[in-house]
Amino acid sequence: MAKIHPFKAVRPTRDKVSLVASRSYQSYTPVERDSRMDYNPYSFLHIVNPGYKYQKEISGEDRYKLVRNRYLEFKEDEIFMQDEQPCYYVYKIVNREQESFCGIIAAASTEDYENDVIKKHEDTLQHREETFKEYLKTVGFNAEPVLLTYPDDKVIAKIISQTILDRAEYEFTTTYRDTHYLWKIENQETITQLQHKFSTIETIYIADGHHRSASSNLLTKDLKENNPSHRGDEPYNFFMAYLIPESDLRIYEFNRLIKDLNGLSKEEFLIQLDEWFRIENRGIEVYKPSKPHHFSMYLDGEFYSLYLRKTTYQFTDALEELDAQVLYQTVLKPILGIKDLRVDTRIEYSHGKNDIVYVKSMVDNGDYRVGFGLFPASVQQMKKIADQGLTMPPKSTYIEPKLRSGVTIYEF
Repeated sequence: MAKIHPFKAVRPTRDKVSLVASRSYQSYTPVERDSRMDYNPYSFLHIVNPGYKYQKEISGEDRYKLVRNRYLEFKEDEIFMQDEQPCYYVYKIVNREQESFCGIIAAASTEDYENDVIKKHEDTLQHREETFKEYLKTVGFNAEPVLLTYPDDKVIAKIISQTILDRAEYEFTTTYRDTHYLWKIENQETITQLQHKFSTIETIYIADGHHRSASSNLLTKDLKENNPSHRGDEPYNFFMAYLIPESDLRIYEFNRLIKDLNGLSKEEFLIQLDEWFRIENRGIEVYKPSKPHHFSMYLDGEFYSLYLRKTTYQFTDALEELDAQVLYQTVLKPILGIKDLRVDTRIEYSHGKNDIVYVKSMVDNGDYRVGFGLFPASVQQMKKIADQGLTMPPKSTYIEPKLRSGVTIYEF
């Protein structure tokens, strides 16, 4: 049963939260990052990019120590404060499309991760896990929650709906035109009710943040081995998570862009595709898949629809039904020679919010030879794959909501 605990968040003061909150470090271009840091001394980017202060790229252990120093400076300057009592935090995002996401920020258990109460659906890279574990070990905090999803629950929904009737502790809008809200749940009776309710949930699924949760689990093992008084309730046994009901999760596809046809002519390539797909040339008509096992392809200025021949392709498990896996098994690996999706530089990915027209533009400008559009996976597909102990290929899902860093921080 899930152990989802309240915690004492370190948070920006109300007047500075909109200035502190940032997107994930990797989502900014270098120019964007420098611009924000030039004009905003409160941005969380100053903490995670400490070399900016010295106009120097710093990496490894030296960077981790400076991240820790910048973080402590934000606390000393009272940009951050810490809640006195453990709380749950209701967090709501309304994006520019007026879609609403609402869930609870809390501490999730690495023991649950280890024992598959918290289930995974994506592979992780060992070197990234180890690198981030060392980072966490030095800095001593989580600043961006792992996104977890749970089956819709009336009791939790009622607590959330009652909580958001009050004035929010935070309410701010970003330059992306997303509006963020945060409420504290500090009533002990409500905290007990929520903690008990989460404990009755048998399985919770990772939606986004597989490397972060895996690294937190490694950190627990590391610190446990070096703590002769280990009890199991120390802060390092948990990681910060944002838990939302399954109905709030939005899953988009990742489209594929390929740099060449693996030495094949256009005609030879189409003939090999015909073994697996019914192919229709749609000319300049933009085609986007409307259901599973239908794909779009853009090649030489024309769109094609590809319908999987189900008499040829066998569905042996939940993974083999996933369109990202279908494309890998029928096209990317056997025809285009892309065997390892994690390292091959001939393939690139574009998330579905960019749309198929973006794929067209990247092929038209000569950066890529062919592009494929996919139909997005469903929450049920994601759960089935996790339940069967399988893992999706890299970049199978682009999941929202995306949270800001630095709004709540979990110390261990």
